Amino acid sequence: MKVFVTGIGTINAIGDNADQTFAGLKRGESGISTLRYLKTMHTDLPCGEIKMSYEQLADFAQVNRNSPLVRTPLMGLVAAREAVNSARLSKTTGGNMAFISGTTVGGMDRMEQFYDDFVNNDSKNRYLYPHDIGDSTQYIADKLGLFSFATSISTACSSGANAIIFGAELIKSGRYDIVVAGGCESLSSYHFNGFNSLMILDKQLCRPFDDSRSGLNLGEGAGYIVLESEISAKRRRAEILCELTGYGNACDAFHQTATSENGEGPYLAMTKALEMAELKPCEIDYVNAHGTGTPNNDLTESVALKRVFGANSVPDFSSTKAFTGHTTSAAGGVEAVISVMCLMNDFLPKSLNFSNPIPETGLIPLTENKEKFLRSVMTNSFGFGGNDSSLIFSRL
Repeated sequence: MKVFVTGIGTINAIGDNADQTFAGLKRGESGISTLRYLKTMHTDLPCGEIKMSYEQLADFAQVNRNSPLVRTPLMGLVAAREAVNSARLSKTTGGNMAFISGTTVGGMDRMEQFYDDFVNNDSKNRYLYPHDIGDSTQYIADKLGLFSFATSISTACSSGANAIIFGAELIKSGRYDIVVAGGCESLSSYHFNGFNSLMILDKQLCRPFDDSRSGLNLGEGAGYIVLESEISAKRRRAEILCELTGYGNACDAFHQTATSENGEGPYLAMTKALEMAELKPCEIDYVNAHGTGTPNNDLTESVALKRVFGANSVPDFSSTKAFTGHTTSAAGGVEAVISVMCLMNDFLPKSLNFSNPIPETGLIPLTENKEKFLRSVMTNSFGFGGNDSSLIFSRL
């Protein structure tokens, strides 16, 4: 059964919607900058922060400022609403609809701010409930009011991609006609400090696949795509943006936070996606790489790319995390939206801040924007614990 993409939506450091994001990619301007809203002592670490306060984000999401404001669901609501609107979904659309959202932080951004209040008084108890990741998902689903089923996926940095995989499986099983799937994640001191304790945050702008890379820049945001069965899309004469032709998930379980030297997990995820799509490696025209800028990830992803595509046949690839920051659980959703836009516009974004290739592999990402007829694009999302996923989107 075919699964089509009929809508997209995102908010991230370079754009408050899909069009702004695409324009930012074309301009080659990074959204990573000095922290403004996250309360932390580590102000020397640049991040891809959404340029809005809680109150501004609430207004943008069309939410009452007097309600408990949590960044993750607010950003998720903005992106999911855009995806729903772009697909022209409404309560009169018909068919069974589901919402699948990937997130890990949930309401941690508020929980950490009000911990002392929870312990010593009851003045902030209304922020206890939004802490749960399931609450973020249900909040978005309730605000949109379209879905008969909603659930959360939490597999670290592959959460958004795995939400899309689960959504596609729900459609192929015949359980749902339309699924809005992706991920949302806010910055929080808790996971910011966690990444910093691993010594993988760069004090400079991140440099994916560069020999001098020394870490990632965290980001926040949300990205969702609307998945739809062929029968449903034809019934309502939806505009079909592309087809989700393949996907693969693998877990190499090599290490809690590192990938194996031979890139086994990424290799298996990409290979499975190609097999499902019934595509040869040479038929992939662009890879939106996971490309975090960490020494471990970029080396092992490079090794895996050469294993999958051949030492001298790796297609054009780049990492967009130097634009948005690493949005962790939202990355699979944000980068799925970016990949769909690239496919629709025959456009490949460059990898920012690249100078010299990794000596062990010699791979060079795109250093300039490129216009190219695209048939199929792959996007990679690799999570802690070795939970790795790849998606393939193809032109009709």
